Amino acid sequence: MLNLGLTILTIILVLVAVAFFTLFERKLLGYIQLRKGPNKIGFIGLLQPFADAIKLFSKEHSSPLSVNYLPFLLAPIFRFFLALLVWRCVPSINGGTPFKIGVLFFLVCAGLGVYGLLTAGWRSNSKYALLGGLRGAAQTISYEVRLALTLLTPILIIQSYDWASLHAFQQNLYFILVFPFLRIIWFASCLAETNRTPFDFAEGESELVSGYNTEYARGGFALIILAEYTRILFISILFSLLYLGGRVNLLGIIWFTRVAFLFVWVRGTLPRLRYDKLINLAWKVYLPISLVYLILGASLVVI
Repeated sequence: MLNLGLTILTIILVLVAVAFFTLFERKLLGYIQLRKGPNKIGFIGLLQPFADAIKLFSKEHSSPLSVNYLPFLLAPIFRFFLALLVWRCVPSINGGTPFKIGVLFFLVCAGLGVYGLLTAGWRSNSKYALLGGLRGAAQTISYEVRLALTLLTPILIIQSYDWASLHAFQQNLYFILVFPFLRIIWFASCLAETNRTPFDFAEGESELVSGYNTEYARGGFALIILAEYTRILFISILFSLLYLGGRVNLLGIIWFTRVAFLFVWVRGTLPRLRYDKLINLAWKVYLPISLVYLILGASLVVI
């Protein structure tokens, strides 16, 4: 019963955090672009996320005649379920009990997420949605390799797949100081993994109308957006765990907030890359550097 209560509480807190993170993003992007952002609903716009949720989930349900209805309906639900499920590997949310394969659990959930994206694009029976799904699948395959290699280097050093061990190992020295280039590769891979600017090719509005979610409206579209922002918040926590000590205190909250701020700042300042440059960056630049760091980490363990 305790674990069930913690799970329900986690879902509620994550959804509330996602709601206010979307408001934070829209406000920050507004000031970057010299405008106000949402400021009408509630005091300085604080109720805007809830108004958006009510609007999206209360609209009439509709779907194009050409879609394969059941997979089309289940794809966003599957992505949202995985985005919430992966939070179970965070130590403090797991009821304080050690989750000894938390890193592997995260990699499995991250790998399964691409199936929801590809299914949404494929079963929409739209050329724009299919192209967005194919782009997203190729991008995920390219960057998950880097994500796993980047993650394995600190894991080799601490000799554990439990996220809690990262906090214990970084009591005196953060990994962000030990692996300065690796943290850049990790953050870039996380941007690609969450389909964020400058790697948002699966949702290239200027090229694909809206990418893999072109045919979605109402609740399906809302679940896709919720899954994306849920993953952003989780990745921000992982960055804090992996490179910034992962402390569950005021300092840890500050680091987490700064990492989440970086996701929004990058979106407001960087243009979208060309797709071929994205793939070349993944395989020709990030892969060799990740392998060098992995060999270096293994050598340190042996020594």
